[in-house]
Amino acid sequence: MTKTTSQVLGIVGWSGSGKTTLLEALLPQLALQGKTANVIKHSHHDLILEPAGKDSARLRQAGAAEVLLSSPYRFALMHELRNEAEPGLDELIARLAPADFILVEGFKWSPVPKLEVHRPSLGKAALYPEDACIVAVASDSPAPETLRAGLTWLDLNQPGQVLDWLLASCVCQADL
Repeated sequence: MTKTTSQVLGIVGWSGSGKTTLLEALLPQLALQGKTANVIKHSHHDLILEPAGKDSARLRQAGAAEVLLSSPYRFALMHELRNEAEPGLDELIARLAPADFILVEGFKWSPVPKLEVHRPSLGKAALYPEDACIVAVASDSPAPETLRAGLTWLDLNQPGQVLDWLLASCVCQADL
């Protein structure tokens, strides 16, 4: 794995639990605190970043291994895997610019410190009882009495509480 000084924290939970919504609340608050954050979002679907027929799509289809599309507002690097294995989380982190935090939405089973977003109303079992890498849970329900020692329980409806925990916590310091 590549060495980085960023704090890496996985944001995990079942679909519909509110992972993206929580990140949307945290990111501007981190910026207000003078912190930079990169986000890696995993998808199980194909990524279509430009319409078919546009120059960058045509160049990828013609065989380019990578196409970097740039504008005055942003740039996007598209790398065609062409039957290669999907890169691991460590490889993706190595491609990012330096930041204070790398927040990873998805990669549910990667061995990095994680915060689980858990809503019992979804009817899905919590992940934290089976995953020792989950160091905190943000939930809209009270903590169970049988909570394992050392696991932090946060109120999902209070993103400021999650932010305070993130800023104060050293548990997500990863040596990648």
